[in-house]
Amino acid sequence: MANAQERARTLADELLFPAALATDASELVPVGNLDALAEASLYGMAAPSSVGGLDLDRVAANGVIEALASGCLSTTFVWIQHHNPVRAVAGSETPGIRDEWLEALARGERRAGIARAGERPGPPILTARRTADGLVLNGEAPWVTGWGLVDVVLVAAREGDTVVRVLMDAVAAETLEAQRLQIVAANASGTVTLRFHDHPVPAGRIVESEPLEAVLARDPEGLRTNGSLALGVISRCCTLLGPSALDEAAAAARSALDAGDADTLPAARARAAELALRAAAALTVADGGRGIVMDQHAQRLAREALFLLVFGTRASIRDALLGRLTQP
Repeated sequence: MANAQERARTLADELLFPAALATDASELVPVGNLDALAEASLYGMAAPSSVGGLDLDRVAANGVIEALASGCLSTTFVWIQHHNPVRAVAGSETPGIRDEWLEALARGERRAGIARAGERPGPPILTARRTADGLVLNGEAPWVTGWGLVDVVLVAAREGDTVVRVLMDAVAAETLEAQRLQIVAANASGTVTLRFHDHPVPAGRIVESEPLEAVLARDPEGLRTNGSLALGVISRCCTLLGPSALDEAAAAARSALDAGDADTLPAARARAAELALRAAAALTVADGGRGIVMDQHAQRLAREALFLLVFGTRASIRDALLGRLTQP
């Protein structure tokens, strides 16, 4: 069987990219796209092999993300949310969580999103309070992707100086309001703002807890992953353009991300985001007037590049990117 990166490239080229314009215009990513990723075992990218997962290392996982993003950012954006919940469930010590959820998540039979509001520094915007039966959640999660496409959401909320994560059913209720966001690209991802009003979560769905200080200290480790989304957009632009100096620039941007550490990754992320914007602009110019017609890939990729200027950013990435964009 082809390895995960080869399967991802095949899916990107043969399924996702040919349908990307239709997906981009859809209300929600077609479930068939997600089913195809599950059939290729890609929902198990972060799952242990003991439950049928691929247990990919970071290098291989980044290659899969880049390949899929070159086909369809909307689909990849929904799918990429799944893997942190898988890791959390795999490591959970709560009785029953792993047995009930891990294998189904690894197979993509159940699908997950994330709400990371409780992991932000500063005053909490989403809080958890203990009850006799579990927790109640209050506040807001501004950015939750996959609503209407996922079964559960791994919600991070603050309990004092502790981050507590729960596996919450992705179903609106009197105590849980979902407001759909209209975004410039990947709009079919079903991205919403969730508002919690004494929303109950049973004790059996509490996945894990850890100090906020530990969460923030670990944050730089995750900066590389989202750079693969920009690399995917760059890759597709380069393919559509044909050979150019952008090919060498893309390889250099990838190398900078791969070699990055906590100190250098913000600049590497900024470099990749800027290059995605340049590559999409070059493709639009090369296509001429037709490039801004809505049934053309150039305008879609340009909107995706614009989206990736701000998605998954941090203050350090933003400052580095502004420095690049505003230099004389």
